[in-house]
Amino acid sequence: MTATRRILTTLAALMALALCLPAPALTADAPIRIGYLQADIHQLACWVALEKCLYKEQGLAVKVAGVFKAGPEEMSAFAAGELDMGYVGEAPATTAVANRAARVQVLAQVNTEGSAIVVRRDAELMWVSQLAGKTVAVPGHSTVQDFLVRKALDKFKVPRNQVRIIVVKPPEMIGALRGRQIDAFIAWEPYPAKAQTMGVGKVLVTSAQIWPGHPCCVLVADRRFLARHRDQARKMVAAHVKATDFINRHPKEALAIAVKYTGMDAKTVELAMQNVNYTYRLSVDGEREYVRLLAKEGYIKVKDVDRFVDRFLNPKLLEEVLGK
Repeated sequence: MTATRRILTTLAALMALALCLPAPALTADAPIRIGYLQADIHQLACWVALEKCLYKEQGLAVKVAGVFKAGPEEMSAFAAGELDMGYVGEAPATTAVANRAARVQVLAQVNTEGSAIVVRRDAELMWVSQLAGKTVAVPGHSTVQDFLVRKALDKFKVPRNQVRIIVVKPPEMIGALRGRQIDAFIAWEPYPAKAQTMGVGKVLVTSAQIWPGHPCCVLVADRRFLARHRDQARKMVAAHVKATDFINRHPKEALAIAVKYTGMDAKTVELAMQNVNYTYRLSVDGEREYVRLLAKEGYIKVKDVDRFVDRFLNPKLLEEVLGK
């Protein structure tokens, strides 16, 4: 995405907020500061909530306080006290909490699946096993995509030391692939789809093929905000549930919103959305697997996996919203 498109995307979010701001009488508190990842259609529910005034419906004032290139950057913003809630990858959130770099809890799932390993369109690469000796880009260490590429190598019996894994931010991945600086990349949608519609890349394997039904992005809240503003957090979850249901019931309208916020063409975004499952239901087993692998990789140290997961995932507000 160009700098101009990034500016336009940010302006779109601000304009949506301006149109949906509640009257002062609706809330006496400061706006809830939220963040999300740049052009990440996994987090489409956030954009739908902004565009459809679902926060206003709940009597909330919301401020987009950050748009980030990768999950670790967003977690740094939480650590600095710059965000109250946010849409972010489950793995970087897990890493930050386990390492006591940030204090957040997961309130709802945002999506499952939705990533892919992409290689050059003209490359004679057909199987993951052929990545041996190649350079593969990930959005950041301890991201969901970092987890997935390592899991893919293990699943297809490719020795880790035979693949060079480097960090490249998703907006730069397609250019790096086209320029032969890398042999492959793994990213969230719509970057894999964009590589295809641009004629630069082809999908080697989707994340669903690597780990079917894997959890990806989540809605998190800073623990201090949650302790002081539980009712507001519950209303944010309610808006998220409505937004997710809207995506699944009105895919064409959701597609138009995704085009607006990614700055990408409809063909690309439509292709990308086919690779994403939008859901708010938490995957406890998936989080346990994240914790185990992140610990195995040395990113975190957790003595009791079940205890950590029980403290990290907070399904109570979602259960209240769903009437359970």
